[in-house]
Amino acid sequence: MEAYAVTSGPKHHFFGYYDKFPWNANSRYMIGLETEFMDRPPTAEDRAVIGLIDLEDGNRWKPLAETTAWNWQQGTMLQWVGTEPERKIIYNIRAGERFGAVVQDVESGEMRELPRPVYALSRDGRQAVTPNFARTARTRPGYGYEGPPDPWEDEPYPDEDGIYWMDVESGENRLIVSLDQVVGVCYDDNMGGTKHWFNPLQFNTDGSRFLFLHRWVVADGRRMTRMFTVDPDGRNLCCLADHEMVSHFDWRDEICILAWARRFEIGDRYFLFTDPSGEVEVIGDGVLTQDGHCSYSPDLRWVLTDTYPDKEGKRTLILFDPERERRIDIGKFYAMPDEITGEIRCDLHPRWSRDGKKVCFDSVHEGTRQIYAIDVEDIVGG
Repeated sequence: MEAYAVTSGPKHHFFGYYDKFPWNANSRYMIGLETEFMDRPPTAEDRAVIGLIDLEDGNRWKPLAETTAWNWQQGTMLQWVGTEPERKIIYNIRAGERFGAVVQDVESGEMRELPRPVYALSRDGRQAVTPNFARTARTRPGYGYEGPPDPWEDEPYPDEDGIYWMDVESGENRLIVSLDQVVGVCYDDNMGGTKHWFNPLQFNTDGSRFLFLHRWVVADGRRMTRMFTVDPDGRNLCCLADHEMVSHFDWRDEICILAWARRFEIGDRYFLFTDPSGEVEVIGDGVLTQDGHCSYSPDLRWVLTDTYPDKEGKRTLILFDPERERRIDIGKFYAMPDEITGEIRCDLHPRWSRDGKKVCFDSVHEGTRQIYAIDVEDIVGG
């Protein structure tokens, strides 16, 4: 069980975040980004090439388009569109003094532009939600996009900015959750005098709810985080976690969320939260001991996650069976911690194939940033 590269240098390639399928519906193609550099943050003028990896033609790279709306941690929100997951992709762009998105047919090349960028897409591909990427670029460098100004840059929690919903077919869009509204939920004195933002976001499995993190930095420099869920129309807002820290997460189904979080009475663990009741249980206690980019396999039997660099500078790739509480480490990869760190770091951000037989990840362990895959069928099929 060895990791193998599906892209190669001298140019750099990566996909981005851990919560999307790089493979299309028939598993012939993977999608990714190509860049000329990997050792600095992108500027507003730096372009990333969006391309196909043809897995049936020697992993041939086929350029499709370019974008100036991207970052190292989450790419350009590149993903296959659920309405036509064999041939249509969506990604973010900068259009003058605003950000938008493009739906593109990878076979015909036909493009359709949307008036807002996307962050999270429902699995059926019909609706999207997004925060203000210009604000995120200023509040959490490495997760937003450079370029257009933030109209509310000087406001700590504006009531005219927050999370926007968009119909992916028509482009209809509207503000559904404002920063001011969320700050007003169980307001604490440490929320005053500082900027607030939303990041990340993710739809549940049937598109009936989505999750978002509310974040701000307190006077001593600590980042505070609360986890909320809400309907796509902005109704039924629910705070599921407010014990200072929530990190990476994934919906198991339409009501349960796996998240690395803090509970004051327990500590930092992976917890399974039930929406909207707020029920909580610990997952992988004593086995999964670090924060990681977690996601459920398509059959929900396994959790894929990773770690940050250990004392040797290596990140560990992990499969975890929740039912048997069994952990299997499937690889360790050098992270180049001295050269590629901070907002330009290369987290593994592991991702499942649609059939659950393979995983892929981004890594710099061979000196350039590339996309790798591992066949895990012998493990998950057993």
